[in-house]
Amino acid sequence: MLLGAVADDLTGATDLALTLSREGMRTVQVVGVPPAGFDFGDAEAVVVALKSRTIPAAEAVDLSLDAARALLAAGAEQIIFKYCSTFDSTPEGNIGPVAEALADLLDAPLALACPAFPANGRTVYQGHLFVGSMLLSDSPMKDHPLTPMTDANLVRVLQKQTGRPVGLVPFATVDRGSEAIAAAFADAETKGDRFVIVDAVTDDHLRAIGRAAADMKFITGGSGIAIGLPENFRRAGKLVARKAETAFDAPAGRAAILAGSCSAATRRQIGAAIAAGVPALKIDPIAIAEGRTTAAGVADWLASAGHPHPLAYSSADPDEVRSAQEKLGRDRAGALVEHLLAETAVTLRSHGFSRLIVAGGETSGAVVGGLGVAALRIGPEIDPGVPWTRSLDGGEPIALALKSGNFGADDFFLKAWDILK
Repeated sequence: MLLGAVADDLTGATDLALTLSREGMRTVQVVGVPPAGFDFGDAEAVVVALKSRTIPAAEAVDLSLDAARALLAAGAEQIIFKYCSTFDSTPEGNIGPVAEALADLLDAPLALACPAFPANGRTVYQGHLFVGSMLLSDSPMKDHPLTPMTDANLVRVLQKQTGRPVGLVPFATVDRGSEAIAAAFADAETKGDRFVIVDAVTDDHLRAIGRAAADMKFITGGSGIAIGLPENFRRAGKLVARKAETAFDAPAGRAAILAGSCSAATRRQIGAAIAAGVPALKIDPIAIAEGRTTAAGVADWLASAGHPHPLAYSSADPDEVRSAQEKLGRDRAGALVEHLLAETAVTLRSHGFSRLIVAGGETSGAVVGGLGVAALRIGPEIDPGVPWTRSLDGGEPIALALKSGNFGADDFFLKAWDILK
């Protein structure tokens, strides 16, 4: 193993694993902290998927440290802490506390922070995060039910989460290339900064940042930050040049879509699927709490829908989400939906379903945990940051497309199935 990564949610881990695989590294995604003696096979990069984005910060720190120690014990030379390209967090964390703990573990004097993912419209300019042409704080992320992002200034956002100095490597420096970036890293370390937000507007910027970070023990960011890292290992003679694997054997079986994300992108995808004639069942968290909606009932509806890929969803607009949270509590409303969709996925397996699209990071984590999937092989890309995957745990295989709520084109729920044909 050359590169190890700790991701704070499942879909983000899959996104990162896809990036590393596409850049020519043999990559395995592991679900949860790998136990002692876990066989990573011939993987050159391993991504550990945690469900730590919105849990208490102390728990997120402990899980992340356990994952990093397992990766280091297996030989990882560089560690990435992967979080969302929209920097999903609150003033309490969990990005800052986890980054601090991992930096201490690795004795890293300086770590960069760059969530940019230009292919999906996430760019960083003058320390401010943009979603398309909008500042993060003007985007639909301001209404996220768990991590509302109301400030686009990442230096300020991260500084609220850590007592350590946070600096900036601005666009003008990044645009001059890797040598200028590396010099800026050295200057920041001399100045006493412990973290630096790094601007990036294009993939070329990310590759230059990756080259400048060749000697860094610890890196943080979105999946885009990994674009330039494999080439460092090739230059050092540790990684052979190879093309990304393209073969993918999806198990035959029935298919369904489970959507728990309330993001604007997922709501558009649901609307497009319904408009195209996909039968859809809307799930109300209050009905779950009252016992009127059950996993068995949802699974039975999907199994009898008479369509190649029916849809069950709890996605709702911000006003509906707030209403449910006021009645049930923020955490309980989300947990009810996650648990129901996870139990639904397990029940679907007994109905012969072996192909699932799951929308939402928290939902994906719950579903994969319910199914008991321990590791995933990365398959073909559906949209930027979202591949098909296949379980690797030795049981009956299942194909899973685990989609971050904010990712994917409007026709994602329709075109994803064509790839498996």
